[in-house]
Amino acid sequence: MRVLALALTLAATQVAAQSATVSGTDGQNALGTVPCAALADQPIADCPAELRHKADGEATLAVQLPTGEVRRIYFENGEPTSSSSTSPMNHEVSGTVMMIFIDPNEVIEVPAEAVKPQ
Repeated sequence: MRVLALALTLAATQVAAQSATVSGTDGQNALGTVPCAALADQPIADCPAELRHKADGEATLAVQLPTGEVRRIYFENGEPTSSSSTSPMNHEVSGTVMMIFIDPNEVIEVPAEAVKPQ
């Protein structure tokens, strides 16, 4: 049920996209929330997010972390390839959810289907 809600939150309408934005983003793409945490022992919370798909199949996910920082994750062919952090990043897919881990303690969850090329 939570995965369905996440997919729906990222599939925002154009009207919603024009009326809200995550700091440092253009607000013209899918807006919603994704589960995330930024600090050790911090519970997972809903974090404002914007997902931008590009014509070449790449995508960028901007997530406003609970610390106030905006983390950008860059995708190619549905796989995270880098982020705006200089720390190591890895990911795993469990069912329909992609979990992205950025050292030391950042965790971001996103529906795997949402970041696939359109």
